[in-house]
Amino acid sequence: MMEIINKIYYVGVNDRNKNLFEGLWPLPNGVSYNSFLIDDDKVCLVDTVEVDFFTQFIENIREVIGDRQIDYIVINHMEPDHSGSLALMKKYYPDVKIIGNKKTFSMMQGFYGISGCEIEVKNGDSIELGHHTLKFFLTPMVHWPETMMTLDITDNVLFSGDAFGCFGALNGGLIDNDIYCDAFWLEMVRYYSNIVGKYGVPVQAALKKLADVKIDYICSTHGPVWHENTDRVIDMYHKMSSYETGKGLVICYGTMYGNTERMAEVIARAASQSGIRDIVMYNVSKTHHSYILRDVFRYRGLIVGAPTYNTGLYHEMDVLLSEIANKDIKNHLLGWFGSYGWAGKAVAKIKEWNDTRLHFEAVGEPVEMKQALTPQTKAECEALGRAMAERLMGK
Repeated sequence: MMEIINKIYYVGVNDRNKNLFEGLWPLPNGVSYNSFLIDDDKVCLVDTVEVDFFTQFIENIREVIGDRQIDYIVINHMEPDHSGSLALMKKYYPDVKIIGNKKTFSMMQGFYGISGCEIEVKNGDSIELGHHTLKFFLTPMVHWPETMMTLDITDNVLFSGDAFGCFGALNGGLIDNDIYCDAFWLEMVRYYSNIVGKYGVPVQAALKKLADVKIDYICSTHGPVWHENTDRVIDMYHKMSSYETGKGLVICYGTMYGNTERMAEVIARAASQSGIRDIVMYNVSKTHHSYILRDVFRYRGLIVGAPTYNTGLYHEMDVLLSEIANKDIKNHLLGWFGSYGWAGKAVAKIKEWNDTRLHFEAVGEPVEMKQALTPQTKAECEALGRAMAERLMGK
């Protein structure tokens, strides 16, 4: 097993078989379930792994400590991809004590029927292992109510739970300075935006608790161990949780026969010609919405459009707007357009979404097209693209 520093070992596993994380989010490059073992006078395991990987997990642990007993298991997060092996760990190590907070233990009883072995910690409490000392930070709603982080104050190693994690299996290397990290940066944004993104305020509260803490390593439950890039990942979380975005534009559209797509192309070209360089376009029926949500968190501008369908809004656009609204995203600009064959509803429905749920700043005049693009609707689409570009650039 890989030693991170000073008898802190990685004992996690990779999952390259699962198609959808949480049954929702695509995993084209897999995902890791990270767990860490501190080999000290008292042996401490930080988090476990999904139970399907228990055989490999217990082998990893025994490769480090052999037949020695584990004294403590710290559970930073009770989601089953991290706590799923607890019941089996109790069978292998019946005397182990489980460290968590009050909310941890009610979930542990509910999920696994485990009780009678708890050591409850509160924010700022610490436990001595021998050479290592662990300090605990309660970080509720990052992204479950029981979440917490554990700091090894001896070597400045932060075991952060799901925070600072990302999609993607580990391909041999573990620590960021030993691997190419390019593939992980956008996957960190996609992970945050889809799983943690709703909880910007609790993330900001957690970051404030860590503001004066020296951190040399960040050991998340998913993705690489961050060492060279600790400042970068913390800064990314600060920006994402405070809804700081770039001057880019996301254009999302639904289309049945290509007419609404033509509107989107005209809008994009006008925005580009007006000076916007970062523009991404998505057909909402083709691209998984997790990638669209990722880019909505990256860029301030959003223009959406779709046909009228069954006297309402095209289904996949309706779903996307619901997903965006659910994330409570702030500080965004919104323009919209739509089309219809004989009775227009799409433009009014998008406006209703913004008025009642999104509350983004409306930009430009909405464009409604009957049947196919005409010189007039083309000019209106160009005006919408220019208006968004001018607002993004502060003109």
